[in-house]
Amino acid sequence: MKKILVTGGNGQLGSELAVLSLEYPQYNWVFADRNKVTLDDLDKLSIQLDEINPDVILNCAAYTAVDRAEIEKELAFTVNHLAVELIAKYAEKKNIKLIQISTDYVFEGSSSVALREDAETNPINIYGESKRAGEVACLKENPNSIIVRTSWVYSKFGNNFVKTMQRLMEERDTINVVNDQVGSPTYAADLANAMMIILEYKNWIPGIYNYSNEGEISWYEFALAIKELGSYRCEVNGILSFAYPTPAKRPKFSLLDKKKIKETYNLVVPDYKESLRKMLKKTVED
Repeated sequence: MKKILVTGGNGQLGSELAVLSLEYPQYNWVFADRNKVTLDDLDKLSIQLDEINPDVILNCAAYTAVDRAEIEKELAFTVNHLAVELIAKYAEKKNIKLIQISTDYVFEGSSSVALREDAETNPINIYGESKRAGEVACLKENPNSIIVRTSWVYSKFGNNFVKTMQRLMEERDTINVVNDQVGSPTYAADLANAMMIILEYKNWIPGIYNYSNEGEISWYEFALAIKELGSYRCEVNGILSFAYPTPAKRPKFSLLDKKKIKETYNLVVPDYKESLRKMLKKTVED
């Protein structure tokens, strides 16, 4: 029985993979938190990988505190670059499959058309720089690996934009949300499903792929969809990014072109609103 190691096992994506794993009993699943797979201690990480001895690695773990990364640069690069490099080397040495999760933040955000995998990267914050360094190291050390870039991830698990909006819309009469940052959300359950389709596909085709739900929206429009589907009465106002300053800059436009992953793996990508509706329904049911 093949053993699948999922790092970031208690994060949004790892938790959705845990739910999905019930549909794949042919695998021995290992969901590792930061104690079982310690990405900020490379010596310990090497020992842990040898002890687990996986046949597949789905690296869903990352340093994702975008604003805090501006002052914790060394930690962000250790987790998002050096640990990824080590995992890629391990997967190459053992000749096992590796799917590495990356981000739309590797892009500058100055495009006006959906970004393809070969579009020029130019991160504008430390988090994006560290994730891009991880991508480069991953493909250099293990050209047979697959990198999936995604954006605006949310789930019924963990902390995310959707759950924050739900809380604020219950607590307040009015909220402000930036309307000049454009992209598309990703329901983590959809991304987990896409990863398993890739893993089970007849051909393993390495390289970088984009994945998010269909749709081109701003954070403000995303908030409006949450308000509509959740039947909230809170007033939602659109504001410009400069009115809501953050330590780390965000890309203004990071819509991902998903043609490559759809054609290569015969993937059907759900519309963002359809997936949001599913997630909200699951949250209510729980």
